[in-house]
This record gives sequence, C-alpha cells and structure tokens, in this order.
Amino acid sequence: MSRADPAPTRSAPTRSARARWARTAAAGPWLVGVLVLIAGVVLFPAGYMLWNSLRDISEFGVDRGPAGLENYQRLAELAALPRVLLNTAVWVVGVVVITVLVSLALAQFLDKAFPGRRLVRMAVIVPWAASVVMTATVFYYGLDPFYGIMNHALVDIGLLDAPYGFTKNTVPAFAVAMGIAVFVSLPFTTYTLLAGLQTIPGEVLEAAQLDGAGRIATYRRVVLPMLRPAIAVATIINIINVFNSLPILRTITGSIPGYSADTTTTLTFKLIQADRQVDTASALSVVNFVLVLAIIVVYVRVARPMREH
Repeated sequence: MSRADPAPTRSAPTRSARARWARTAAAGPWLVGVLVLIAGVVLFPAGYMLWNSLRDISEFGVDRGPAGLENYQRLAELAALPRVLLNTAVWVVGVVVITVLVSLALAQFLDKAFPGRRLVRMAVIVPWAASVVMTATVFYYGLDPFYGIMNHALVDIGLLDAPYGFTKNTVPAFAVAMGIAVFVSLPFTTYTLLAGLQTIPGEVLEAAQLDGAGRIATYRRVVLPMLRPAIAVATIINIINVFNSLPILRTITGSIPGYSADTTTTLTFKLIQADRQVDTASALSVVNFVLVLAIIVVYVRVARPMREH
C-alpha cells in the first residue's frame, strides 16, 4: 500500500460531515417558522420574566431600577411559602399519579373488543373537549351547600346528613380540585397509553402465555415494560399541565381567604392581581419554571434506566 492511500480515509469523515451539514441546511427553511414561534412564545416571555424578577417595579407597573435579588429574598420571607410548596407537591404528585393509574385501567379496558366500544371511546374524550373553566364551574355550583344539585343528591342517597360546603373549606376544596384535575386529564393520558398498548405485537403476548405466564405476570413483565415510553410521555405532559394549572384551582378554591389552598401558580396570580407585586410574582414564576424543569429532569433520569433495563 502506497503512502498516498490513507488520504481518502482521512477525507471520508470530512465528506460525511459536509453531507450532514448539507442536510441540516436543507431543513433550515422548514424550521424557521417553528424557531420564530418558540422564540416569541417561550424564550422572550421567559427572558422578560427573568428581567422583571430582578427589577423594582411599583404597584402601577413603573420600573424603578434594578433590585438585585431583593424580590427573591422577599419571596423567601413570605410566611405562606412552605404551605404553598407543600400544596404544590401534593397537587402535582397526587393528580399525576392518580391520573396515570386510572388511565392504565381505562386504556386496558378500551383496548378490548366489546359492543359499543367506539361510543365509549368517544365518551372518554368529552372531558378533554369541554372547557376546563366550564367543567370546574359546573362542579363548583353543583357542590354548593345551598342549591348545588350534587350536594343535595348526596344527602338524598344518604351519604350526607346535611349539605356540606365542599368548596368553602380548604381541605375538601383542594380535594375536589384534584378530582376535577384528574377528570379532565384522563382523556389525553388514556389515549396516549391506549396508543402504546396497540403497538405491542400480539405475538409477544402469545409467546408469554405459551411460556406459562399468567395475566398478571404478562402485564407486569411484558406489557408495562413496553408501555414505559408512552407512560413517560403522558407523565411529563401531565406534570407540565398540572403544575401550571390555574383555572381549576382558581374556580374551586378562589373564594377561600388567605393562601392555605394555594399552589405556586395561584400564589403568583394573587401576587399580581391582589397585591400588585409584579416583581415578586416574576421571581416566583422563575422559581416555578426551575421547579418544573428539575422535576422533569429527575423523572427522565429515573425513567431512562428503567426503559433501558
């Protein structure tokens, strides 16, 4: 072999790199619209939010100059913050876990062939198609202790001795809000998991049964591992939606005084609307954003080894 032979070997990676750059450049014009949308809808508001969190903004929205970390310090000194953080953890974990577990059962049921399956599948979509505010409002007035039809129905069937103010007290109102959040989150999660179930080859399930695995063992050792990508997508989307959910909590717990039924999202709303503290609310929004990212990163790092196992 001559000394000139290695030259083509060294140029091969160069040609491959050029080909990749050419493909990327060809895809560039198609990505411009998406990148502009991301910059305008995500990056700019996030940057402006961070900027406001470092400014001294009056109650009338006048920027009075830099504030450093004073807004974050004021936020840390807020007496209700520990309770709000606990509420947020209970809200996110409770709603997401219950939604995924119930959706697993629903998806398994809808994956079976039975008369009227198409109608049942369409009915599952209804809570997702309806307005979240409308759904929360229906439950709010339905549970009213004076004229709520749901409240009086519970009395009529003997579950309550007298109408109860579910939306007037902190713990029951928070529980009702969680139930509504699960109700409106079920359609998306169920259909995501149903799509995952339908990608599992029937031959795999038949092979497991031929090997002597029962239904529970087949579901735990075959179905669930193959559903992990769908579960991961459903969980991440639900974490983002539930963490930032304002309409349900605002409708159900908005009449409760103080911050005992608030999450970080509703507290941000109150700081802006009631207290006129735009700078402190911006600091809380930054903390909220970081918390969501941290939860997603931790979940992805935990789910990845499980998926690769």
